[in-house]
Amino acid sequence: MASVTSLSDSVHQRLAAALSAALPQAGSADPLLRRSDRADFQANGILALAKKEKANPRELAMQVVSRVESGGLIADVEVSGPGFLNVTLTDRAITGNLAARYADDTGRLGVPLAEQPGTTVIDYAQPNVAKEMHVGHLRSAVIGDSVTQLLEFTGESVVRRHHIGDWGTQFGMLIQYLDEHPHELDHQAGEVSGEEAMSNLDRLYKAARKLFDADEEFKTRARRRVVDLQAGDPQTLATWQKFVDESKIYFFSVFEKLDMEIRDADIVGESGYNDMLAETCRLLEESGVAERSEGALCVFFDDIKGPDGKPVPLIVQKSDGGYGYAATDLSAIRDRVFGLKADTLLYVVDARQSLHFKMVFETARRAGWLNEDVKAVQLAFGTVLGKDGKPFKTREGETVRLVDLLDEAIDRASAVVREKAQDLSEEEIAERGAQVGVGAVKYADLSTSANRDYKFDLDQMVSLNGDTSVYLQYAYARIQSILRKAGASRPAAHPELELHAAERALGLHLDSFAETVAEAAREYAPHKLAAYLYQLASLYTTFYDKCPVLKAGTGEQIENRLFLCDVTARTLHRGMALLGIRTPERL
Repeated sequence: MASVTSLSDSVHQRLAAALSAALPQAGSADPLLRRSDRADFQANGILALAKKEKANPRELAMQVVSRVESGGLIADVEVSGPGFLNVTLTDRAITGNLAARYADDTGRLGVPLAEQPGTTVIDYAQPNVAKEMHVGHLRSAVIGDSVTQLLEFTGESVVRRHHIGDWGTQFGMLIQYLDEHPHELDHQAGEVSGEEAMSNLDRLYKAARKLFDADEEFKTRARRRVVDLQAGDPQTLATWQKFVDESKIYFFSVFEKLDMEIRDADIVGESGYNDMLAETCRLLEESGVAERSEGALCVFFDDIKGPDGKPVPLIVQKSDGGYGYAATDLSAIRDRVFGLKADTLLYVVDARQSLHFKMVFETARRAGWLNEDVKAVQLAFGTVLGKDGKPFKTREGETVRLVDLLDEAIDRASAVVREKAQDLSEEEIAERGAQVGVGAVKYADLSTSANRDYKFDLDQMVSLNGDTSVYLQYAYARIQSILRKAGASRPAAHPELELHAAERALGLHLDSFAETVAEAAREYAPHKLAAYLYQLASLYTTFYDKCPVLKAGTGEQIENRLFLCDVTARTLHRGMALLGIRTPERL
């Protein structure tokens, strides 16, 4: 199925051609088209062009209007003010364009693929082995998943990478403890739940920590195990692998609850780059990018200084020979650029790590691993706050467990669904409750620009009023209900019909889905798609209030309004899927 040219692109082409005809010496000029509340579109480009060519803007605007070819697309162009153009489309063009989108049987609604797609490696959802996932892990997972869906939808080749924390000195303590208490991670039954796996790990971690703090001899044995681990001792690695496997049982259960696909092959933790660390350091030192300072291998920057005014370096290798996060992150860049052949490296990481990544990216640029053709971007996200505007914590001041948060959202949502449900079974209420609850959490996150903090308010999130996913899900379910009640009437486009103002507004907004998706993908900005979908649901509500669907005047009008309903539903369904949110058929 060929992609559909949007109405705004078609109008843009007509106006640009008329501009070039009126002012051939100006070459190709941009009419600067945008949606308007005075007409369907307004073009503002003539003012700047007239200034440049020393022409009278209003006269130039009149000349442009006389050269516009309407071709069944444009009903009227009028000059307003000092030289703006107000453009009104024909009803036929609006309905015809939506009919072309509706006919796309690929489910893409005529949305074109990007002209020059590349390869993006996206690093998101990075939990730590043997540690509980908390509310701080939520944003990386939710934002990363949506950006991945958006990029793939526009034709980008996307490689997912989950850089889990599976290496470091704390493993010496855990491995030694498990070797001395070998049955601590044994499973009684064949199937182990994520909760059980986490409580096993949690119990073992606390016991090991207690012993480590109290027993000097155990501490010495534990530190020796760190050396064995880093040296690749097979028995030590086998015990370490048990922690990784147990943690994965837990991770997968949380991601499943988040309704997110995380594949085992995409999990490449810190340990995955161990074999590259020494070479990364050698390359940096030999090229002069890094230098030895007090025994450590460091990279210095003119513009990064500490409170004392002294330069703060990026330490790639410590003076004792150990490697820090920088060595791992730089090795990962080498792997992603030269092994995975990425054009873009995207890191969905907490804004508090911005300085670290700024230094890492600059080091990689100096080393020649990043250049004009390969860029690295940190999609930095803000903090999840409680209703009081402070970082979200439990009453005891602990960080909130992610599982508890999701369970509570699902409970609240199930209560809302139960209250509204007419003919749903208990099983259906539970299934819809999970889709609405998890959708509510994701939407609250994604409808805020990633770099801003946002308040976590479950009452607001599962509200049927306002900018919430539940409002969008109910709009979708309402349309499905209308389509089910339509009986013998079927959705069908009738371009010959005149449109009501509410139908026009809905149709024009539906047409801008493609450019919204392109912009959200290009800018890694799911919140722009969320805002579009909320406006779509609001315009649909107005249309539904003003334009009877099943009680419209004629059979053609019923079919045309059912068609508008169905295109809206398909756009909501596709758009919500790009945010990682389900749209139940009934609610």
